[in-house]
Amino acid sequence: MCRLALKTASEAFSPYEVLTAMEAMQEGYDGSGLGLLLRGISFVDYKYRNSDPILSGIAHTEGALHRLHDFMQARGYQLKYDHEFDVNASLVEAQDRHKYFVRVYGTPDSVKALSQEELEAQYMHTRLDLRQDGLDNDADLTVFSFWPDVVTIKEVGWPLDVGNALGLSDGRVKARVVMAQGRQNTNYGINLYACHPFFIQGIATMTNGENTAFVPIKEYLTGMHHPGYIGYQSDSEVFAHILHYVTKQLKLPIEAYKHVITPLRTEELNVHPQGDFLRGLRNACRRFIIDGPNCVIGTMPDETCIMVQDGKKMRPGTIGGKPGEWAMASEMCGVDAMIPDRDRSLDFQPMRENMIIVSPDRKEFKIWSQFSPFPLHQAA
Repeated sequence: MCRLALKTASEAFSPYEVLTAMEAMQEGYDGSGLGLLLRGISFVDYKYRNSDPILSGIAHTEGALHRLHDFMQARGYQLKYDHEFDVNASLVEAQDRHKYFVRVYGTPDSVKALSQEELEAQYMHTRLDLRQDGLDNDADLTVFSFWPDVVTIKEVGWPLDVGNALGLSDGRVKARVVMAQGRQNTNYGINLYACHPFFIQGIATMTNGENTAFVPIKEYLTGMHHPGYIGYQSDSEVFAHILHYVTKQLKLPIEAYKHVITPLRTEELNVHPQGDFLRGLRNACRRFIIDGPNCVIGTMPDETCIMVQDGKKMRPGTIGGKPGEWAMASEMCGVDAMIPDRDRSLDFQPMRENMIIVSPDRKEFKIWSQFSPFPLHQAA
């Protein structure tokens, strides 16, 4: 099992707030991995323009950092800001952390001329090429994300220890959305690429549970030969890739994700107003059906946040909050830690047919049911 926490707010806040929620739920994980993903970035010592891509990761050696610099320069990316964490090395369990990097780059003119789809592909390939460069050099470079307005931090250890080790309580980096996952190392060795949240082209997910349908889903995704559908050091990484496939390749609205991973039964589809379409979707995406138990929390490039779970509902999730700020967590105490001054009577735990959606305006959270219709095409 793992523990999940997400906070989304109209005003940027410190990621350390979400680490306190992880601390409240600490009995659910073992300190073998902490992942943080931040959206809606602001730096206290740099005026960030949210169209500039941010590279996040770890250089394990000085040589790796030099190769990274040369690689980005060769592609025309000019370093505009290099965030310096106030690192307390005594709190870091691993001994091969030369530099945690969060670097803002200016895009070359050749990249600016690309279409949005081409630009997104360019950012993805840059991340993947850097990741492969690290793997080709004794894993001396770890790259988590390269995308505008996104920072990703992953490390081994307990949440507050990691937060204190990197000085995250100093308020020098804040965000409007923070995702955090604490891992319990049940199935795999410790590998930072196995730590949630998982990221692909602006889409991120994290999961509590075990994906018992992992192997057929992984094989199906790998067989598509999409350059981003790789990795799979964790059985939960496929959830991010399925969400990407549904929204980016099928170009369906986010509600379709729930129909793909947990489709309704035939007798339910027979009376559904969109039953014919949904039966076709279920047949076409049958290999993506999950068996659980899973709770999945995800975020989209526009800061939309979602939470879903499978029919077994053995990994519950909770949402609570108030207009302007909402929190999702594996346990109620996690929501309490993030937004203590809310009306608790409005807290909600989704059922097997529900998707929780918090839109970027953050006025409320929506409880969408698979039994309800939804637009069959994304808005332009």
